[in-house]
Amino acid sequence: MLWIEKYRPRSLDEIIGQEKVVERLKHFASSRAVPHLVLAGPPGTGKSASVECLARELYRDFAEENLTIIPTSDLFSLGKKFLEGEERYSHLYRADESLLSNFKRIIREYSSVRPLDAEFKLMAFEGASSLPREAQQALRRIMERSSRTCRFIYCTSHPSAVIPAIASRCLPVFFSPIPDPLVESHLQAICTAEGRGGCPIREDQIGLLVAAARGDLRKAVMLLQVLAESGPDANLLSISMTETDQVATAAFSAIRAGDVQAGRRRLETLQIEYGLSGREVLGALGNVVKRDFNDPRIACALAETDWVLGHSQNEYLQLNALVSRIAREAADVRRPG
Repeated sequence: MLWIEKYRPRSLDEIIGQEKVVERLKHFASSRAVPHLVLAGPPGTGKSASVECLARELYRDFAEENLTIIPTSDLFSLGKKFLEGEERYSHLYRADESLLSNFKRIIREYSSVRPLDAEFKLMAFEGASSLPREAQQALRRIMERSSRTCRFIYCTSHPSAVIPAIASRCLPVFFSPIPDPLVESHLQAICTAEGRGGCPIREDQIGLLVAAARGDLRKAVMLLQVLAESGPDANLLSISMTETDQVATAAFSAIRAGDVQAGRRRLETLQIEYGLSGREVLGALGNVVKRDFNDPRIACALAETDWVLGHSQNEYLQLNALVSRIAREAADVRRPG
């Protein structure tokens, strides 16, 4: 079992490092007055877990029935293939209609169904920055019609990607990176729970994992499990470079070498197989550029593409254009004189 699931918070009191957020969510739960929300903050800070815990606080035994979570990054990366593989959408899916039409039907259906033993239900969108502008505009209209029976929650690392028409109808709640001491104590607690046989890790190694996680508690727990399963003599540098880091590094290396198609395929892998949004792919590429190829022209290209994606332009078109631009810039750097 993955430790990120085994040690996932089950109540608001178990959310780590977000005291003000927890206080606010508890108030919503106790007053039974939950507004539409935008939960904004870096990855691994507890946004999705907080939604699940809020549902348990509100609905107790009926939390599962009254909470719908839409993995928007998977949905809009995989498209209709995602819907075809999801049994819960099978009765609503229409193969002859567009992805957007199917999306609107699913959201209308789920948001209009009466909640079970409650005044309203919750619908959460993970990776809300992946929602295209057309989908967000449709959501804004559905929000207005369903406000009596459903509250909409948008979880995102990029709140600027949420269109003003939705953001103005939501209360923003901001999550901060988890402080290193809290990450460290959480990892130590997991090691204690697993015992020395399940987690044979030295104190100094935990400190290195905390530094590699940079406030991302989910990443820290994932790295801890990988290290525990690899053995105490494993290479920490290779472990701290996650699979997505490795794919982004391979993508940039291919683009830099002039193999544009291979670079594009690897970036598509990050979106389709790993579920990263366009802006998360940019972040992974940016880390590679800063580490291996710190050229200001490529940094500018990344920043400009990030701005465009923040205004909800087509992710695939923009990333393909970025790949071509990086290839040109890298070729100029290689060209003598």
